[in-house]
Amino acid sequence: MSVDPAKLRIEISPTEILRSKGAEVEVNDETRAVAARMVDLMRGAEGIGLAAPQVGLSWRLFVAHVPVHEDDPVDAEIPCNTVEPQAFFNPEIIAFSDDLEPYDEGCLSLPGITGEVRRPSTVTMRALDLGGKQVEVRATGLLARCWQHEIDHLDGVLILDKMSQMSRLKNRSRIKAMEKAGKR
Repeated sequence: MSVDPAKLRIEISPTEILRSKGAEVEVNDETRAVAARMVDLMRGAEGIGLAAPQVGLSWRLFVAHVPVHEDDPVDAEIPCNTVEPQAFFNPEIIAFSDDLEPYDEGCLSLPGITGEVRRPSTVTMRALDLGGKQVEVRATGLLARCWQHEIDHLDGVLILDKMSQMSRLKNRSRIKAMEKAGKR
């Protein structure tokens, strides 16, 4: 299947592809071009991550860029941010910390909806990089959360499935309006 990266757009829930599990992909010129376009879309939407299903592709690919923030620890042993955008192909979390930290998450495919999601604070991920080389990387804080959020997308999971009961109640009317708009 040939993809024109210029035609990719961010899909809004309840689009069916957001609930599908992504297939593994090869790292090649086409998938790298898609990743570059995804970085542009992510930046344009002021997001920190974007997964292939969010642009209509049932692929196991995501991009992330958690910029350095002035409150971030300097010279931290485990990164919590990225200097440049990253792209990961066929990623999987292979280890995570035992703690679950709450944080109010949003999603580019669920505009206007945020809710508390509890996730491990530190993760180790295995994936292919832009060169097709297998890498094993570790992250903590917002970067670890971002990776987990994007991998959820690759498995057809949305923050709606993971947010606290209180957050679901808080967003009930927005979610219903979005579902109603999707049926048109």
